[in-house]
Amino acid sequence: MPPVAPPSAPNRLDLRLLRDDGHLSDGFGRLVAGSLPPLLPALAGALVTLVLLLAGPGELQGITLFAPVAALLLSGVASAHPHDGRFDWMVPPVLRGTEYLYLLALGLGSGVPGPLVFVLLTAIVLHHCDVAHRTRCGVRPPSWITRAMLGWDGRMLLIAAGGTLGWLPFAYGLLAGYLLVLLVRESAATWLATPVTRTADEPPND
Repeated sequence: MPPVAPPSAPNRLDLRLLRDDGHLSDGFGRLVAGSLPPLLPALAGALVTLVLLLAGPGELQGITLFAPVAALLLSGVASAHPHDGRFDWMVPPVLRGTEYLYLLALGLGSGVPGPLVFVLLTAIVLHHCDVAHRTRCGVRPPSWITRAMLGWDGRMLLIAAGGTLGWLPFAYGLLAGYLLVLLVRESAATWLATPVTRTADEPPND
């Protein structure tokens, strides 16, 4: 029996679609034209962010709220890389986990009401699940909705700016409402417009 050929490159899942990069991260990636492998910058940024948060979210005030975001932006320089390395599948979970941790630790450590933090995290998790499901089904979200969701960098920067201005609960509520409205609207429109494929054993309707 002849050996089975490995899956071709076009059939391989493009991990860059799962990164959920925003404008800044995409811009940094274009500057280096994909020449930097993605895993090490993502791990380095996540490690610095973790150390800063372990030092105490209450210690992050004013301009220092941007320090974890700036550290994680190190991973943005590799956003244009093909992500075809052996362990590059770890990059999207690292970015997502770091964003979740930042929003959770900063919100609860700075007195943001717990339900508000939960709603924001739920909106982002639903967005990530929607993107992952679309990608695996071959349904790519429109570019405008990807930009409108701001990316992990845009969301973290918005929260950091809200904390700097002393409007952290307002920033959490505003971002959560904005993301939920976009997510519900675009998800409903896309899946309602997707044609239904009849299975092989389903009888036709006469």
